[in-house]
Amino acid sequence: MAAPKKGRSHGAQSRPGRTLAFILIAMVALTGGMFLSGHTTPRLGIDLAGGTSITLKAKSEPGQKNAVNQTNMNTAVSIIERRVNGLGVTESEVQTQGSDNIIVNIPKGTNEAQAREQVGTTAQLYFRPVITVAAGAPTPEPSASPSGSGTDKDKATDKATDGSKDKASGSPTATPTPSATPQGRAVTDGLKADSSPSPSTSSSASGKPTPSASPTPDPATAALQKKFTDLNCTDKAARSQVTSGVKPEDTAVACGKNSSGQWEKYILGPAEVNGKDVDKAQATINQQTGAWVVNMDFTGGGSKKFAKITSKLSQQQPPMNQFAIVLDGDVVSAPSVSSTLSGSAEISGSFDQQSAQDLANVLSYGALPLSFQEQSVTTVTAALGGEQLHAGLIAGAIGLLLVVIYLVVYYRGLSLIALASLLVSAVLTYVIMTLLGPAIGFALNLPAVCGAIVAIGITADSFIVFFERIRDEIREGRSLRPSVERAWPRARRTILVSDFVSFLAAAVLFVVTVGKVQGFAFTLGLTTVLDVVVVFLFTKPLMTILARKKFFANGHPWSGLDPKRLGAKPPLRRTRRAPGSSVGPVDTKEA
Repeated sequence: MAAPKKGRSHGAQSRPGRTLAFILIAMVALTGGMFLSGHTTPRLGIDLAGGTSITLKAKSEPGQKNAVNQTNMNTAVSIIERRVNGLGVTESEVQTQGSDNIIVNIPKGTNEAQAREQVGTTAQLYFRPVITVAAGAPTPEPSASPSGSGTDKDKATDKATDGSKDKASGSPTATPTPSATPQGRAVTDGLKADSSPSPSTSSSASGKPTPSASPTPDPATAALQKKFTDLNCTDKAARSQVTSGVKPEDTAVACGKNSSGQWEKYILGPAEVNGKDVDKAQATINQQTGAWVVNMDFTGGGSKKFAKITSKLSQQQPPMNQFAIVLDGDVVSAPSVSSTLSGSAEISGSFDQQSAQDLANVLSYGALPLSFQEQSVTTVTAALGGEQLHAGLIAGAIGLLLVVIYLVVYYRGLSLIALASLLVSAVLTYVIMTLLGPAIGFALNLPAVCGAIVAIGITADSFIVFFERIRDEIREGRSLRPSVERAWPRARRTILVSDFVSFLAAAVLFVVTVGKVQGFAFTLGLTTVLDVVVVFLFTKPLMTILARKKFFANGHPWSGLDPKRLGAKPPLRRTRRAPGSSVGPVDTKEA
């Protein structure tokens, strides 16, 4: 049984060409994938490629005291960073400056425009019941008309309320309900200003009109109605002003676009559900309509709140059976409800893929604890980073040249193996970094370049360990081929331990740091893994193949494996008999 095992081991050692072919095919495949992807250079960070720098100033909402504090600022930095990275913009920098400013640096060539829209979006999400809805233009003052001539008013309101084609989904699914409720009645019923009859006239027995008693109107209700009547949703300043300082528990006036893209204005009741009750949001395609929508899953508490409010709304008449999904004061959707919903909801409207993904992105990462005003937007040039990169590349080239000189002088012929291995490692590093750009958004910055330069020493150290183990075996009097096979297990153990320590350090550095330092840690970890791949799949098989060549096997002085130069001991296992020795022939069977 021992003989076949020995044969299999010998066969495995005699086929290093297969291993070399494998890694070379992998290199060709990766390089081909790089060219096919259309990305032939790594993505660069903002310090090397330039980009956009946005300065945001925090501000407190009316009624908030001491809201701009260190805790809220740190929370805002974390949320903004997740939003920007959620767009595929990595290597972005989000940091505080002073007590109330946040600086956002976005590398060039990424989704700068989308990131700029989302960095300062507060993303305060509320679900509010709709009290009334009308066309977005200012509502004209009602003119006196005979009894029963309110047809025009009713038609205007019906047309406005019919414009909302949004839907909400859950279990079961809500369906849009056309509105046929006159505007004035909806306002009165929703605000519950007074249950007494409105001022009117009646005829007495004598035929003379007698005014009926009327209560004093509520000033708050009258003010809200006037704000609603005068609101022009086509005016951006008016939309911003009407939502300023509104609290969740207040009755509010807001604007939004319907599915036809027309502006509508709403009177909305107090918020029943908020963004904190949303567990996650995702942009998907509605299988029935083929339109882009945003699906939201509620938390346990949020699901109960949502079921409660939809249960109430399902019993109302249009438009009071609608709930408005309000994001940062704007109505993004106003679906109607026909039955109780729970668990999840669907926001639909005039979304395309990008707008649906943007909304899902801001909802997924939560609302900012503060409101921010964009102070400045500047373009960052790569001039300084380019100079530093040029200096860094010169330093790396000098270091690489010194390593090459050392290898050639000390290891001579073995330096060819080391240089070939360094070349393979460099090609793999470049190609993988290029492919990681579009794949995970990896961007090369100055610290990452430093990590790649440090990796030269780590890779060269692995070759030196292997070569020295082989030399130790030759010094013991063994020939080259068995020396290579005996040296490999010992060298392999040392290389793995050394690379594991380097990778562990890189992993810890990546976890505990932020910003550019993570680029250094990521590159160091990547090159450490590639060092193991290259040594196992390229250096060792190549050394096994060259050990069969006379130049190395016979210990040529320029091979780097000359037994005399290494101080090798005389062979221990075989000795030559002197001429004329009286020792008889050796019995081969006994031997």
